[in-house]
Amino acid sequence: MARLSHLLRRGAAYYARTRVPLDLIAIVGKKELVKALGTKDETEAKRRLYPQLDAWQREFDDLRARRSLVAADREHAVWDHYTAALTRDEAERATLPGEAEIAAAEADVIRRADRGEITSAEPLAILDATLELQVKQQAPALASDTRKAKLADLREHLVKGETALISHEVDDYLNRNRLLVERGTPDWISLARRMMRAEAEALERTLERDRGDYTGQPRDPLVKPPTAEKRAEMEVAPPGESIAEAVEAFRTENPRNVSKGRIEEACRDIGVFMETVGPSFPVSKLTKKHVREWKALLIKYPLRATEVAEFRGMTIRQIVEANEQAKRPVLSDRTVNRYLSSLSAFCSWAEANGYIASNPCSGMALPKERGSKTLPFTSDQMNTLFRSPLFAGCESEAAWRYISKPGPVLIRDHRYWVPLIMLYSGARPGEIAQLATSDLRQEHGRWIFHITTEGETHEEGKQVKTAGSMRVIPVHSELIRLGFLAYHSQRVEAGDKRLFPGAKRNERGQMMSEFSREFGKYLARIGLKSGRGLSLYSFRHGAADALRRAGYLDNEFGFILGHTEGSMTGRYGIMPQGMLEQRVKLIEAIQYPGLNLDHLANVIT
Repeated sequence: MARLSHLLRRGAAYYARTRVPLDLIAIVGKKELVKALGTKDETEAKRRLYPQLDAWQREFDDLRARRSLVAADREHAVWDHYTAALTRDEAERATLPGEAEIAAAEADVIRRADRGEITSAEPLAILDATLELQVKQQAPALASDTRKAKLADLREHLVKGETALISHEVDDYLNRNRLLVERGTPDWISLARRMMRAEAEALERTLERDRGDYTGQPRDPLVKPPTAEKRAEMEVAPPGESIAEAVEAFRTENPRNVSKGRIEEACRDIGVFMETVGPSFPVSKLTKKHVREWKALLIKYPLRATEVAEFRGMTIRQIVEANEQAKRPVLSDRTVNRYLSSLSAFCSWAEANGYIASNPCSGMALPKERGSKTLPFTSDQMNTLFRSPLFAGCESEAAWRYISKPGPVLIRDHRYWVPLIMLYSGARPGEIAQLATSDLRQEHGRWIFHITTEGETHEEGKQVKTAGSMRVIPVHSELIRLGFLAYHSQRVEAGDKRLFPGAKRNERGQMMSEFSREFGKYLARIGLKSGRGLSLYSFRHGAADALRRAGYLDNEFGFILGHTEGSMTGRYGIMPQGMLEQRVKLIEAIQYPGLNLDHLANVIT
């Protein structure tokens, strides 16, 4: 009965349909396949359904058995094509008539004429005999001319970027070796051009042979014996053991219970790694060598490469090679480490589930002290910042270029409050921006933030980084002095469910991502930033430093920053009064000597 769900009726006609497995969607290019069964009779449609479903399953199995192209494949393809062309040349030369055969053919024509078998009375017989003789006489020269013409055509096609002369051979090689490369893709075109160069070299050798020289060697550096054996990537994982299938299981299980946005980001990062080994690669074969080679590519990988037209359609290796000429800025160490962290999380899960014996990402991260460390603001920098147009009055809030100019417009939405709340709580910007109005409330006479995925805005996709990120944070007295509770009252009276309704998620589900980027540019516009170091996260680092100045150890305040395991208190926001008072004391210890925010106190719009 289950298979009948694959039977679809449109009008009077019947169709077979099936979902494409998750690990093959990127390859097939569709999420579902539909095919007409060619009948309007339901009984006949059911009979035809099963063979079609089986055919699709065989196609899926075949695709899984294929693998991505690797460097060793290119080397073997070039050398195999070169040597095969020379072998064919040897075989063709063996069929050409030699001098003895030509002399015998001439003698045969003369004998036939002497016997009267060929006379002037039969011009067609004369033509037939002489043509047969001429074919034998001219065969070597004709074969040589054909090779010269083909070499000239190959050279011309190489210049023009055409591949018609080699396309059949390329597809044949890919099919014989079960390689997953679509015609017209950069990988396919690159392989075609390499094989054309190999054939051109082979034709050069055949022309040398025409002159009796059999000592020639390839002059094109690309045409050489393979330096590597076919690598382990050529192994095909059994069902359920491929990296693509394992990543889907990792995504579904979400072992660390991170936010949807973070698990999706992690899987995208792992997808970049999969480009280097292929989706069918066995998880059990992952080694430090694979991770090391990938890290080397990431270090040279250009920023926003997928948005650059000249890189469109390229693999990560091709992009890195192309950027050697383009010289675009590359990923920061922090971003490289994020990619490595995503893969490491997957490998830790794979280790725990028995796919691999150990995590190959262990110890692979780049040193954090390489000029990309986020720095906290100094008191002087904060005084400058909080007297700048974003906080004290700007020309217009329509665009950031106007926000950086002084004027009468006061901004009092998430752009104003999120930095201040970060300063006096250490919370992440996305955690603050997604707060519901009900997440700010009183417990035991104290105002608290409840950072959670629960509540009135849950259906809108509230997220936290990990389960331990759900927590209760008392509202700092300085935020109350600055008028934050009055702002909260405005939102409640307006009927808003969200505390900051103007804060939006991007297409990847990330809250405050665009604001974080623009805030960094704003710091540069007002003269506080040149290069890396200061960012929106400087407030979070500043809160941690303030707690250290107050005498607290990192493990004593980590829970306030969301660095601990999850708890029922964090989930439901209910705690004993004594525990809450301890947190109030901790939060109130966040102080910044020399910082003066009097000009912002109770300025409400």
